[in-house]
Amino acid sequence: MADPTHPNVGFTPSNPEKTPIPPPPPTFVASPGFPPPTLHLQKDQASSRSIKTPNVLSPANGATTGSPVPHMSTPPGPPVFSSPVRPAAVPFRTSPASPQPLAFSAGSSLPTSSLPPQFSNGSFGLPHQVSDSTEDNAPVGESSFVLFSAHKVLKQKKQANVPSLGFGALVSPGREVSMGPQVMQRDPHRCQSCGAYANIYCNILLGSGQWQCVICRKLNGSEAEYIAHSKEDLRRFPELSSSIFAYVQTGNKRPGFVPVSDSRMSAPVVLVIDESLDEPHLHHLQSSLHAFVDSLLPTTRLGIVLYGRTVSVYDFSEDSIASADVLPGDKSPSQESLKALIYGTGIYLSPMHASLAVAHSIFSSLRPYKLNIPEASRDRCLGVAVEVALAIIQGPSVDLSRGVVKRSGGNSRIIVCAGGPNTYGPGSVPHSFSHPNYPYMEKTAIKWMENLGHEAHRHNTIIDILCAGTCPVRVPILHPLAKASGGVLVLHDDFGEAFGVNLQRASARSAGSHGLLELRTSDDILITQVVGPGEESHVDTHETFKNDTALYIQMPSVEETQSFSLSLETRGDIKSDFVFFQFAIQYSNVYQTDVSRVITVRLPTVDSTSGYLESVQDEVAAVLIAKRTLLRAKNHSDAIDMRETIDERIKDIALKFGSQLPKSKLHSFPRELSLLPELLFHLRRGPLLGSIIGHEDERSVLRNLFLNASFDLSLRMVAPRCLMHREGGTFEELPAYDLAMQSDAAVVLDHGTDVFIWLGAELAADEGRSAAALAACRTLAEELTEFRFPAPRILAFKEGSSQARYFVSRLIPAHKDPPYEQEARFLQLRTLSSEQRTKLKSSFVHFDDPSYCEWMRSLKVVPPQPS
Repeated sequence: MADPTHPNVGFTPSNPEKTPIPPPPPTFVASPGFPPPTLHLQKDQASSRSIKTPNVLSPANGATTGSPVPHMSTPPGPPVFSSPVRPAAVPFRTSPASPQPLAFSAGSSLPTSSLPPQFSNGSFGLPHQVSDSTEDNAPVGESSFVLFSAHKVLKQKKQANVPSLGFGALVSPGREVSMGPQVMQRDPHRCQSCGAYANIYCNILLGSGQWQCVICRKLNGSEAEYIAHSKEDLRRFPELSSSIFAYVQTGNKRPGFVPVSDSRMSAPVVLVIDESLDEPHLHHLQSSLHAFVDSLLPTTRLGIVLYGRTVSVYDFSEDSIASADVLPGDKSPSQESLKALIYGTGIYLSPMHASLAVAHSIFSSLRPYKLNIPEASRDRCLGVAVEVALAIIQGPSVDLSRGVVKRSGGNSRIIVCAGGPNTYGPGSVPHSFSHPNYPYMEKTAIKWMENLGHEAHRHNTIIDILCAGTCPVRVPILHPLAKASGGVLVLHDDFGEAFGVNLQRASARSAGSHGLLELRTSDDILITQVVGPGEESHVDTHETFKNDTALYIQMPSVEETQSFSLSLETRGDIKSDFVFFQFAIQYSNVYQTDVSRVITVRLPTVDSTSGYLESVQDEVAAVLIAKRTLLRAKNHSDAIDMRETIDERIKDIALKFGSQLPKSKLHSFPRELSLLPELLFHLRRGPLLGSIIGHEDERSVLRNLFLNASFDLSLRMVAPRCLMHREGGTFEELPAYDLAMQSDAAVVLDHGTDVFIWLGAELAADEGRSAAALAACRTLAEELTEFRFPAPRILAFKEGSSQARYFVSRLIPAHKDPPYEQEARFLQLRTLSSEQRTKLKSSFVHFDDPSYCEWMRSLKVVPPQPS
């Protein structure tokens, strides 16, 4: 395993032919190239569900048209506002036309050929009675389970494997964890050779019912199920009529399980609360806790544990007073003390319908820290408190309303509310970094916390750590605890609004357990890197499937807002017309049903480089590049090096796929990728790689969040989305340029983990207009982030205020460009009068940061014209 202080687990697959690529060096040199990466996995998650918008695939990409395409999740589209939205006056692709990721789901349609695929590379030919179970109009999906960086694959290995652009996919195995696509309650048909599932692209021998595997091309029997008179008869099988389907097994094998209508009702939530807080922080925390318990379902079982120098476990059997059992925090609790606690008379987990008033009284009884000791030096036995919380979840707890013993049905949650580092008891570190033994104690603490996280995972318990305040919490020590259990670690400025929202969303989000992701590809395709919330699992399937070369990934939790990024290469020149990808995820959902979901994708291969470039999805490609880059940016020094790799990527893409201008050393960037360089420029100067974030704890948390985030949140973290408020309550989407800072306007900037509301000075001077604009912007910000986890902080400020620097630093300084360049890329300028433009120009403070166009030209690359 890699250094546990970092969230990335690197591994080499067990099949040497599958990934013969050596690990990359720790950092790039001054003029970095692009060595092929190795496989990396990271067990941390973060999430976001973006606004659902229409997404129409272009006929040029092989998709059929004619009927309305269902909604699917893609962040670039316009939000579902409470008021109408004006069309974006932007020169680049936005909203419905951008991007056009391939979405594979039940009821959706993939481009297919009316002719059966041609089998080559030594495979056998099938007789004429073989039926292709797909037609031109295959079903198209609502949810983006799989997004590829391009809709086509280049046949030539040399061109296809250009590392600066790369080819890959984002896989979201936990989409629709609670609902799912077409579902079958029977055993699947699987290839006896490689283990792949029968699917919509298989060729079927109608007379015998045999089917040909699309991965290894071997024939398999179907126990006569697939015998049919015509291919239309095969449509009754969901796996042969949809590119995504699921098998379920409803029997529960866990002893002592009591079925309920929603397993989340029986899965408890335990709050582990830091009691070493000063009065202002405690006041905010109490408000958030009161709102939290009011938001819980009546059947949700809650436990409350406080920690400082000791651990206090609150007893819900006392109605009139806040009563707690106290355990020492200097060492792990003994089995005897835990047994006395669990089998005693106290009730430590109780449903809200019976104990809401008691919970409120407990929170009201909390008192601020009294001793005159700095925040960082206070004793906090966080590790022991989590051990105790885990014990009361696992031990039999008396249900207050029925008096019967129950065990939790789904994933339990421990939510830690921390205001400082763990400095007492097991898993702790000294108060001071100058302690002579600090490096060794830190290493020991990290390992102890990681083991505790694994123990929680074995007991189906997820640990989320929500930190707040100004005291550094020592992220390297706490993060392994959350990561190993399948939880997240989030930093907040205080225990106020954003903290309270995240507290509620942490407990309410659905999560599957016992996740196992299987990745299979055609022999032509090689998986070179995986980044996401899991680790490689060595599953021995050779007794069942003799030639199974799948890559297996174990997931601590399966959540809708996670994703894996795959880097793909071709092994050699491709001769076939299509390549195939199959993704299978096995997990237990929130209702304790065992689910096997299968997604099969077929992409056409092309000889034409221009045809390939036209199929590239700029935003998906940018997110994949960003994840590969951030994987190596483990600290601030690495981040500076990674900025140089972005520069090298741009130059290399222009050299390999662009054209050289006549009588010049300049290369033009390919017009087909017009959005990509601007997205990478945002990445280079934004919080992920830039200098916006100063503290290493913040940078580490943001990096961990990004590496596991869904496409929706990842894209917003790379490049912000800018929306200007208009009269009448409408919003206009604009490029994220500083030219949007117009004094008579209000602007919303969504940057994933932060949403900023900026009020121009002229607008702010008019109290009535500014109040209406601020309310509309606030409503918009809440709608944009309604399902996002972690919930972003929402900051509002006026032009010229000190906080406005957060907003300005994330916008491209396009005011430095000549007027013709500004108008070409920011069309809204054309609507301004000469007086307004003069006023706008005079409002800017000049500094050294280059504009997007200046940066591109400094690389000897001509920026592409907006499409």
